[in-house]
Amino acid sequence: MKAGVKHLGKTVRVRFAPSPTGYLHIGNVHTALFNWLFARHCGGQVVLRIEDTDRARSEAHYEGAIVEDLRWLGLDWDEGVDVGGPYGPYRQSERLAIYRDAAQRLLSEGFLYECYCTDEELAEDRKRYLDQGLMPRYSGRCRNLSDEERRRLAAEGRKPALRFKVPAGEEIVLQDLIRGEISFATDNIGDFIVLRSNGMPVYNFSVTVDDALMKITHIIRGDEHISNTPRQILLYRALGEEEPQFAHIAMLLGPDRSKLSKRHGAASISDFRRMGFLPEALVNYLALLGWSSPTGEEIMPLAAIKAQFTLDRVAKSPATFDIAKLRWMNAQYINKLSPKEIAELARAFLPAGKEDLPKLEQVMAVLQDELEVLGDLWPRLQVFYELPEKDAQAAKILSRQEADAILRSFQEVLQEGPAELSPEEAHALLHELPSKLSLGTGKVLRTIRAALTGAASGPELIHIIAILGRDECLRRLRQA
Repeated sequence: MKAGVKHLGKTVRVRFAPSPTGYLHIGNVHTALFNWLFARHCGGQVVLRIEDTDRARSEAHYEGAIVEDLRWLGLDWDEGVDVGGPYGPYRQSERLAIYRDAAQRLLSEGFLYECYCTDEELAEDRKRYLDQGLMPRYSGRCRNLSDEERRRLAAEGRKPALRFKVPAGEEIVLQDLIRGEISFATDNIGDFIVLRSNGMPVYNFSVTVDDALMKITHIIRGDEHISNTPRQILLYRALGEEEPQFAHIAMLLGPDRSKLSKRHGAASISDFRRMGFLPEALVNYLALLGWSSPTGEEIMPLAAIKAQFTLDRVAKSPATFDIAKLRWMNAQYINKLSPKEIAELARAFLPAGKEDLPKLEQVMAVLQDELEVLGDLWPRLQVFYELPEKDAQAAKILSRQEADAILRSFQEVLQEGPAELSPEEAHALLHELPSKLSLGTGKVLRTIRAALTGAASGPELIHIIAILGRDECLRRLRQA
C-alpha cells in the first residue's frame, strides 16, 4: 500500500476551497493541482468548496468561472457546489447556521468567551505591543469579565464577538508532510476571534468546522497558511474532531524572486486561456513547479504525473514561474497535435468572420513547428489570406533595380503552371529562375517573398506559393 493512502483507516479526502472574489489565479491552481494529484494518486476523493463569506466581494459569475477553468484544466472532483455530496452544502454562505451552532457549543463548553472590545480599544492595544517591540496579540481584556460587567457593556450597545481561549504555556507541534516538525508556543498566539459581532465566522473557524464536518484527511495548501495552523489545531481539539495531516507547499515566485503577481504577466487561468495556452501544457508545467518526476521527465500527460506524484518529492523552497519556459512547453504540446486538431483549436483565436478560412489545415501544417501559443496565430496566419502592408525591409528589397525583372519572370512561369500547386511543383517553378536571370538564388527568393508576403522572412516560400495558389500569387505580384 502506498504511504499515505489511508489516514487513520479512512480514505484520503482533500479539498480545494477558492473564494469567488476574482478569477482563478495561477497560484490557486497550483495548490488545487497538488491536492488533486495527491488524492488521485492515493485513490482518494476531492471536494470543491466555495468560501464566499466575503459578501461584498463574492460574485456568482466568479464562482462559475472557477468551475469552468478547473474543468478546462482537466481536474474533477467527487463532491462540490455543482455536483452535491453527503456533506453539503458546499458553499460557505449556505453554512452560516452550522458555524453559529458550533460557536455556541464551544461557548457553552467554556472554550470561547464574549469580547466587547471596540475597534479603537483593539487599535490602542496593537499600538502598545508594537511600541514595546512585541508582536501584536489580544490583551485578554474581556477574558475574565463578570456577568455584571458583560451586562454593563451590553447596555452600552456593544455587541460581542466570540473569542477562543488559547491555553497558556503550551506547545503545539505540527508534523508537516513537506516541512517536517514545526512548533508553536501558545503564548505567542493570543486569544483569537472565531465569530464576529455581526455573527459572521472568521476564516480560521469556518474552514476548521467545514474540514472537520467534511471529513478532510489532508490539507495541502500554500505556506502562507502555516501561521493559521496552530489556531486551527486548537479548534479541532476543542471541537473534539480528529486533526487532519497538513502539507504546506512553497509559494510561486516571479523571475525577480518576488511573489508571483499580475505584474509578472498573466495571472489568472482565463488570461492564459485567452493567450492560447493548452490546458495539458499548463497543468504539466505547474506540476513541475515544486515537484519533480522520479524519472526526470519534463513532458508528461496528467495521467503519468498522477501515477508518480508523492509529497516526498515536493520541494520546500519556492519555485520560479517562468513564462518563457511555459511557452516552450506549450510549443511541445502543439507539435504533438495533428494539423486538423490545431485547426479546430485555432478557430477560437481568429478574428471575427475568419473562423472558416479555407486551407486552414494546410496552413497549420506549415506553421505548427514555429507556434508557441495559439494567441500568436493570426499575425503569422494573416499572410496566407490577405497581403499585409510591406515592412521596411520588404519595401527596400522591392525597390532594387532587379526586382521588376524577377517578378516578371516569376509571373511568366506561374501563368504556365496549374491553378493548384503542390510544394514540389512550386519548388520546380522557382528552381530555374536564378540561372535564367543570372542572379543569386537568395536574391531571387527574397524578392518573390517580399512581393507575396510584404515581409523579408517567414514560412518556407514553396509552402506559401502552394497554399496561395497560382491566381492569388499572380494578383499579389501585380500589386507589388
